[in-house]
Amino acid sequence: MRHMEIPPEVLQVISKLNGAGYEAYLVGGCVRDGLLGRKPEDWDITTSALPENVAGLFEKTVDTGLKHGTMTVLLQGLPVEVTTYRVDGIYTDSRRPESVRFTRSLEEDLARRDFTINAMAYHPSGDLIDCYSGIQDLKDRVIRTVGIPEERFREDALRMLRAVRFSSQLDFNIAPETLEAVRQNRRLVLHISPERIRGELTKLLLSDHPEKLAVLESQGLLELILPELHPAFQTEQHHPYHIYDVGNHTLKSISEIPPDPILRWTMLLHDAGKSFTRTTDEKGIHHFYGHPEKSESLAREALKRLRFDNKSSERILRLIRNHDREIVASPKPVRRAAATVGEDIFEDLLKVKEADMKAQNPAFLQKRLQRLLRIREIYSEIKARGQALSLKNLAVNGEDLLQLGFPADKRLGRVLKRLLEAVIENPGLNTREQLLKLARKMLQQ
Repeated sequence: MRHMEIPPEVLQVISKLNGAGYEAYLVGGCVRDGLLGRKPEDWDITTSALPENVAGLFEKTVDTGLKHGTMTVLLQGLPVEVTTYRVDGIYTDSRRPESVRFTRSLEEDLARRDFTINAMAYHPSGDLIDCYSGIQDLKDRVIRTVGIPEERFREDALRMLRAVRFSSQLDFNIAPETLEAVRQNRRLVLHISPERIRGELTKLLLSDHPEKLAVLESQGLLELILPELHPAFQTEQHHPYHIYDVGNHTLKSISEIPPDPILRWTMLLHDAGKSFTRTTDEKGIHHFYGHPEKSESLAREALKRLRFDNKSSERILRLIRNHDREIVASPKPVRRAAATVGEDIFEDLLKVKEADMKAQNPAFLQKRLQRLLRIREIYSEIKARGQALSLKNLAVNGEDLLQLGFPADKRLGRVLKRLLEAVIENPGLNTREQLLKLARKMLQQ
């Protein structure tokens, strides 16, 4: 068994609980990750101490779930979640128990947990409590529920998504009986809040194996939680540039872009519209005219339903809208494209275009990547020279135009936009003198 590196603050919490006569163990994901040699993101402790006992032992505690026996202990700024051994009551909404009962039995506490690899408890003395063969499943690289899968999923339907998410993060397989229970109970996912679905999908997308999202499709979950994307896996692409159907092209493209939430959600939804815009020409070749606009529309519905924040939604939608935009590798067209798309996302757009290319026919890849590299070089030169791509970079502003005699109405914005268009065509015009001269001519028109 691997030696676990445990922060001194966490050791201090366990030591203090033990010193007061209570059992205390690390539990759940931190044990799993520690045994796998991964750095735990969170440190959770399970204990025989009641919440009031925990609060009495430590100077700084936060009630983060008193009803369920959870207190967060703060030591030197490190939050350590401490939860009393408990047995969950009846689940009525496939989300959370109506009540919990505290217990003195660690084994009873471990029995309520989701997967065997998350149901191990570890003491810094080296004592490992593994009632459900979690160690063996770690060795076999398997996601398996504790006890009967159907019962675990009926208790909390989110566990079905968590199974796929852990599979993607750890590159584990899901045990056959667990996978079948996902299929049989898939409609329980409709009880899960949009925020929780979004959270699990985002973690899956950011993993090293986002292609595991295909499991959601094969088990019937995707059409329930992301119906906009489900048809993609039934949409072939008979076209020289493509070797995958739309769904598998999408999965490949996600793997080809950096693990950033905005970028990966963009790739997930960028071609959703293809299933609704496909046409076939006389040679049997498929075309998808207008699919960026349709993809944007479908993505807007999905992001709204999953309750994305406005800023993230706006960036994702702009990237989807422009992902298929043709950009000529020449300074003027690059300036036009960057100004139209927006400087704030232009470099991300180039990443999107690269990932899209890498998920298409490799026979055309090198030539297309060379052109993309040239566009990046041109854009770097544009930025290095400080050439204006937005109104904020113009050498004049609205106040200057008012002083020239322009009325304070909508025309002011239109004139500034025309001045920006002139500067994009000819960057040398971006001086106060030149732009005021142009503005005077416009005033006289």
